[in-house]
Amino acid sequence: MNDVMSAGTHRLWKNSMIKHLDFFDNMKVIDVAGGTGDIAFRIAKWAQEKSLNYQVDLVDINPQMLEIGRLRAVDKNLFSNLKFTEADGENLPFADETFDYFTIAFGIRNFTNIEKGIQEAFRVLKKGGKFICLEFSKVEDLLLRKIYDNYSFKIIPKMGEFILKDGDSYQYLVESIRKFPDQKTFKKMIENQGFSEVKYQNLTFGVSAIHYAIK
Repeated sequence: MNDVMSAGTHRLWKNSMIKHLDFFDNMKVIDVAGGTGDIAFRIAKWAQEKSLNYQVDLVDINPQMLEIGRLRAVDKNLFSNLKFTEADGENLPFADETFDYFTIAFGIRNFTNIEKGIQEAFRVLKKGGKFICLEFSKVEDLLLRKIYDNYSFKIIPKMGEFILKDGDSYQYLVESIRKFPDQKTFKKMIENQGFSEVKYQNLTFGVSAIHYAIK
């Protein structure tokens, strides 16, 4: 469904996210709401290609998603430096200042308390560590926004029903996207939790955006 809905663009968005990491030896990454491993595997593959030591802790609240991630990691021969933890992103079971990077892709939108999730990111990052968040955002051009809204509300739920027999989940998806703060508001939320150098990069006219910041 991700490929169908975005015509494969979500893969380019995730690749763009990974480019915000500066890879170095012995780096430690936490990927929250990482589920099936799309981001964690990209990080692991890039680190392996650079012959680096690394550790990626993949965290998700959904045990079924984590199990899919484990199986995929074995298939891709990326299991050795990955850890899988079932946990709530608003209450992470890790010590303060543990990680060099905190990544989250298309997950923070579903947090009960987004500010608490950002607080946890700040807490578990080392001083100078980087927060990198990929999330659906707001199309800024009014004409393009109207076209995108029509596609989202009229087409996507029908696609979900036709392909997966689950239109309700995709109705929730498009509604949750509209309720998520716009780029500038989310930037301010990140700043309010203590992060500095907060910036964002729009992707595909703002359909999604990467927010990144330094602790």
